[in-house]
Amino acid sequence: MEKTAQEDLVFLELRQKLQSGLLFIRDAVRDDADVRVEGKADSLLSVQTPARSYEVHLPSAVRLEETWSQRSPDQTQHESQFRLRLRVECLTEAPCSVIGQLRVAETYSFLCQSCGSMVLQDRAFGRVLPLPNGNWNALVDDWCCHPDPFANRKLLPRDGDCLLGDTFLLLARDSSCEQTLVREESTLQKASAEHGRSSKRVMVSCRSCSAVLGQEVTAEVLKIYITEILVKPREDGKCDLTRLSLVSQPNSERQRFLERTLASRLVELSSAQNTFRFSIQNPDDRAVILLWLLNTDTLVASFPGGDSFISADKDHPGEHQSCRAAQAVKVLYILCSDSKLQDVVDVWEKDIGVHPLPLPQSSCEELQKLLMSSTSRLPTFLRFMKSYQVAYMTM
Repeated sequence: MEKTAQEDLVFLELRQKLQSGLLFIRDAVRDDADVRVEGKADSLLSVQTPARSYEVHLPSAVRLEETWSQRSPDQTQHESQFRLRLRVECLTEAPCSVIGQLRVAETYSFLCQSCGSMVLQDRAFGRVLPLPNGNWNALVDDWCCHPDPFANRKLLPRDGDCLLGDTFLLLARDSSCEQTLVREESTLQKASAEHGRSSKRVMVSCRSCSAVLGQEVTAEVLKIYITEILVKPREDGKCDLTRLSLVSQPNSERQRFLERTLASRLVELSSAQNTFRFSIQNPDDRAVILLWLLNTDTLVASFPGGDSFISADKDHPGEHQSCRAAQAVKVLYILCSDSKLQDVVDVWEKDIGVHPLPLPQSSCEELQKLLMSSTSRLPTFLRFMKSYQVAYMTM
């Protein structure tokens, strides 16, 4: 069993739309009067306890107006809670995902996120088009009085096309793929009411590091997941979609990339389609995680416990901990593997308002660990909401 992350010493959640926030301190504080919370110049929030001092850099449009202590029934004598009132001049814009930034007539290169190797080089698109969402074939049957001529036909890109799915890109294969990608056939077993059916699926992996990047839709079309690739424009100075150095990254960097990518995409989908419930599915179309997006205007900051902390009253007098508040989405989630919550999972699976999001199996597993780690670092009273666990995904 993997080691559970330790609860943070300080946790800060700010809601920009509500202009309010919550500050939780678990730092051997015996009295709330021993804690001083104040706003300083340059949108700096300062927290001072008898043992340590903390500073959180807020966006320039966000300032602290007022604080007051608040007691909770679950609060211990060494914990403090404060409510904050903010002044927010304008909301912080959420960053775009790769899917939101791809443009016609721009030249891009696609790289493996795991190792930075070039996968597809100098691709310029004459068309960048979104794929239909939901069960669009069923909608055509309901609204059209004539038979659907495109029933059971896939929408595939031609040369020079880039079709945008919710979590993937459909691209035409070219001759350079033989040098950068590896095909691997696997048999997929699907159970039916009468008997088991098997079908073949061709996975596509990076030739350099063997990381799975996507799969073949046909012999000429690739389905590449945005969680597995970096997309670089030819003019790096114009915009940088990756925000990562193109070298093999440690596990923590991989998790941050996955977190940012999915959080940004959840914001885009909720805004464009007014949908807030998502079913994270593996390549077998099986639900792995159920996600409920609560809000997208959150700023969070935290200071972990443990040996990495610098104490103001020990070897480094006068030093303090400092961090920058990060944009985040707050989600409720359920792991479909939890047999105790099977009733909730069944209800979600039958609800047409739940939006499916396909991901590679490895990304599903990484996302599960990421969410569980986020939950374990939260104050105890914030970790659950009825049957759901609570987590934050930073952008």
